[in-house]
Amino acid sequence: MTNKINIQVKIGKLILKNPVMTASGTFGYGLEFEKFFDLGKLGAIITKGLSLNPVKGNPPQRIVETPAGMLNAIGLQNIGIKNFISEKLPLLKKYKTPIIVNVYGRKVDEYIEVADILNDTDVAGIELNISCPNVKRGGLQFAADKKAVEKIINRIRKKYKKTIIVKLSPNTGNIEDMAIHCERCGADAVSLINTIVGMAIDIKTKKPVLANVFGGLSGPAIKPIALAAVFKVSKKVKIPVIGVGGIMNYKDALEFMMAGATAVQIGTANFIDPLTCVKVIKDLQYYLKENKIYDINKIIGAIKLE
Repeated sequence: MTNKINIQVKIGKLILKNPVMTASGTFGYGLEFEKFFDLGKLGAIITKGLSLNPVKGNPPQRIVETPAGMLNAIGLQNIGIKNFISEKLPLLKKYKTPIIVNVYGRKVDEYIEVADILNDTDVAGIELNISCPNVKRGGLQFAADKKAVEKIINRIRKKYKKTIIVKLSPNTGNIEDMAIHCERCGADAVSLINTIVGMAIDIKTKKPVLANVFGGLSGPAIKPIALAAVFKVSKKVKIPVIGVGGIMNYKDALEFMMAGATAVQIGTANFIDPLTCVKVIKDLQYYLKENKIYDINKIIGAIKLE
């Protein structure tokens, strides 16, 4: 019976074998998890954020556990796009799983250049992290600057023919308006939400626990916020919405899909149990079988309001 159940979903030009993706920043470059399970079972692998040049990231302490979540202030540490292509991508190619690179920059031109470098590689798509501070605008997040986002998407779209996903921030403005704007500019899909700004204080030293003071809150604590955002945005755009934020099991994944998500990204849960993604895939299949649902796409937006 399981073989007759369709769990494929479509994101832009990509046909994913299932709707379970990894969330950027929580799965390394993908290879870190290959000792735990076959990466070919995933719907897609989204790498940690990659920039034009290598970035060392913030000084420690960079991670702190919180009730029902965690704060991170890694600072987008990465090896740079060219090193990724030469060192990591060849090793990922053996898996029949789309590789999506999370892209970020400090200036508009940096986004464009990274996307241009990826154009002729085996990378299946890009996810634009617009939660970064724009150095030309005094640190204002790109996610709060529609003109900058428009310039990024339009310029990439002219050259980049593969799938473009834009990851939206809950920390700036109206996330629904930004999703609509991204769709108009040519994005193939939006993923939401990125982490929420938070902090922690050591009451003994009276100092912030994180060296960076602020960090990004993720995990179950943000799930209700992410779920509401997915529901609202999915009603406003026609492009696929990818849900991310506090997904720990198949029940969480189903909630996001019923709220309107075409696919989901699993993040913080990977730190707790590296097998979370494959467990969710398996449990989703069992749920569909038990409920005699033969196409997972029928779950998308199935929420009943009356």
